[in-house]
Amino acid sequence: MSSWGNGVKISIFGESHGGGIGVVIDGLPSGEHIDRDALLLQMARRAPGKDKAATPRSEADQPEILSGLLNDTTTGAPLCAVIRNTNTRSQDYGNVLSCPRPSHADYTGFVRYKGFNDIRGGGHFSGRLTAPLVFAGAVARQILLRKGIRIAAHICSVGNITDKRFDPANIPDALMERLSSAVFGLIDVGQEKPMRELIEDCRLHCDSIGGTIECAVTGVPAGVGSPMFDGIENVFSSVLFGIPAVKGVEFGDGFDGTLLRGSQHNDAFYYDGDTVRTKTNRHGGILGGISSGMPIVFRTAIKATPSIAQEQNTVDLQTKTNTVLSVNGRHDPCVVVRAVPVVESAAAVAMLNLLKDVNML
Repeated sequence: MSSWGNGVKISIFGESHGGGIGVVIDGLPSGEHIDRDALLLQMARRAPGKDKAATPRSEADQPEILSGLLNDTTTGAPLCAVIRNTNTRSQDYGNVLSCPRPSHADYTGFVRYKGFNDIRGGGHFSGRLTAPLVFAGAVARQILLRKGIRIAAHICSVGNITDKRFDPANIPDALMERLSSAVFGLIDVGQEKPMRELIEDCRLHCDSIGGTIECAVTGVPAGVGSPMFDGIENVFSSVLFGIPAVKGVEFGDGFDGTLLRGSQHNDAFYYDGDTVRTKTNRHGGILGGISSGMPIVFRTAIKATPSIAQEQNTVDLQTKTNTVLSVNGRHDPCVVVRAVPVVESAAAVAMLNLLKDVNML
């Protein structure tokens, strides 16, 4: 299933080396102005071929809007956008037709679709399919911003090199604005050099590295979300796990919270004028699946890119023997960098759905 959402539904289509990829967004409110420059900025943050930390495959990722927008304003009809693939090298994937890449979806896709899946560049399993998600998120975040809701993320870690974390109880708008347009988003910009050095070392050794991304959503009023299975954590996670390479999601203190006693972990309430807030925000802005009015903060774990040029053990599905494989093609030595706007976009789409559920759109 490549469709998601109830109130606002997205359907993502295409393959990495097909004619193009795209998305249909259904359920958007009419009359919403969409700033194309702001939209293209988000697309450019994710686009490949612009940085040594990314794949050298160069794609402009210019979306062609086919419907749902007139005079840069939503009409209420389904909004459809296509992104053409212009720089494919399908011959790089000839040897993976029968020899699946370790830790990739080649084998599971082969079994699930009886060998008919498009293997070129990963086909529909490829990280390239996150470009339409970023388009949908770029539309959603503009609508959310008019309601005072901001979304921004940063590279929380690459390997064992870490950035500062958000102060979950106090995230300034200026920081959110800076991060939401950054290409190598960090709170502590001094960590860029060691992170880049680690990524470059992996690239030179035909290897890759993973990391984590921390995302914040500010300006969400209290009372959004529904127990038990339509809570904020549920809705966000269901989109976030649709991003290739995401292997874990935690909210608030997450797993670190298990090390604390209740007296240490609880967030005390207080009145700030007429508004109820909490002195700390270990709960990550969510209690019982419902927003508390504090910033929503979560982190995603991103695995190392499985496509590496080192020789790896695999199997030959045709001869049914063990063999070795060297992966050709162009791949990210660290997908974390380009995944930051993807995580933000997933959060934007999820947030838009949650607001529609409580009639706030």
